[in-house]
Amino acid sequence: MGYQYEVGDIVTLKKQHPCGSKEWEILRVGADFRLKCMGCDHQIMIARKLVEKNTKGLSKKGKEAESV
Repeated sequence: MGYQYEVGDIVTLKKQHPCGSKEWEILRVGADFRLKCMGCDHQIMIARKLVEKNTKGLSKKGKEAESV
């Protein structure tokens, strides 16, 4: 099962950020993702492969979360 990632979606990852949040907003989609932490607004670039591997759930813009 694969997720359809789009800009503006909220991704829940398996491991939490040092600020304590596990939720990230997608700012850019491609071979790399730009994610913004929902807890502290820190932004990172991360490989698509790592995001797909570590995704625990995905919330579409204005919809309920889909979880594994």
